[in-house]
Amino acid sequence: MSVVDDLADKLARDTIKAMDALGDENLPEQVAKVLGASSPSSEEIFRAAVRIRLAERRARNFLNDHVQRALDAKKRGDAAPQALAPGADNENL
Repeated sequence: MSVVDDLADKLARDTIKAMDALGDENLPEQVAKVLGASSPSSEEIFRAAVRIRLAERRARNFLNDHVQRALDAKKRGDAAPQALAPGADNENL
């Protein structure tokens, strides 16, 4: 990674931590605007890092939830549930 990538990723990680602590879902957008005022290329890298980290967190939460449901079903002697990702084809949302 370049220095710009490293700095933008560190800022993304710190922003997500602050967002979680404060409950402010709009914080990454505001940080991106401040960053973009002086470095549009850094803003793009920051936005990408935030999107990637939040997407990974959603996917990891989905995986952990599914594994827990499957293990619980196995303990009860039931068949493991099918993994259904959230989306338009998912009737369980």
